[in-house]
Amino acid sequence: METFKIITLSLSSILLLFVGSMRLSAPIKTYLKNSGIKLEKEINLLNEIRGVSSVQLFGGIIILLGIFIPKLTFASFTVAILIFIGFAIGRTISMSIDGKPNKLLIQGLIFEFVLGFANILCLFNIL
Repeated sequence: METFKIITLSLSSILLLFVGSMRLSAPIKTYLKNSGIKLEKEINLLNEIRGVSSVQLFGGIIILLGIFIPKLTFASFTVAILIFIGFAIGRTISMSIDGKPNKLLIQGLIFEFVLGFANILCLFNIL
């Protein structure tokens, strides 16, 4: 189980570090490439996107630290669950209210649920 925990934290942190840093540094380009979403250069929208991207980036840092600092492992799994399950629930609510998004966003939803539940499994294992 220890290997599964390390792999789960590693995948969770790598994904959040990558997505967070890319969306923080180049949101228009990144959203178009990774989600098929064409963003306009609208200051308020970009401000919101960069804010969420920063949370993803710093969440990824906390999750990564949980691999190397045992006292942070519980917090790392908790942060990962909050981020991944939070996004997945938000996307699911959006699908029921707004309709079905494109294939790339549905793939993101699946990854969020998989990583979220993997982190839940690991968290329950350490309790």
